[in-house]
Amino acid sequence: MSRKKSAELEKDIDQMEEEEGNFIVEMTDEDGNVYLYEEEMIIPIDDKKFALLVALPSEDEDHDHGCDCGCEDEDVIIAKIVTNEDGEEEYIEPTDEEFEMVTKAYNDFFVDDDEE
Repeated sequence: MSRKKSAELEKDIDQMEEEEGNFIVEMTDEDGNVYLYEEEMIIPIDDKKFALLVALPSEDEDHDHGCDCGCEDEDVIIAKIVTNEDGEEEYIEPTDEEFEMVTKAYNDFFVDDDEE
């Protein structure tokens, strides 16, 4: 999964980034389906970086989220950020141990926030 934007979506993504002020990530699955995620936050642990990515609604959603269909559940991904051979950052799936570390760090951050 690369953080690099494809040419066909680059203009739309750039516009969303300007409007939202956040980094938009395009991901393509093994079947060629394209999904857009917003980089919600970067969680640094030791010398590694992990991204919390939240899915953006797809254009083919034909109803609002005021319904009771369960669609308000957010699609959230935790991804490890690595630099590839070309010097570009890519998202990869973290190991189970890394996933647990990031989840704990995220929960600790928000539990500490709520207690203050």
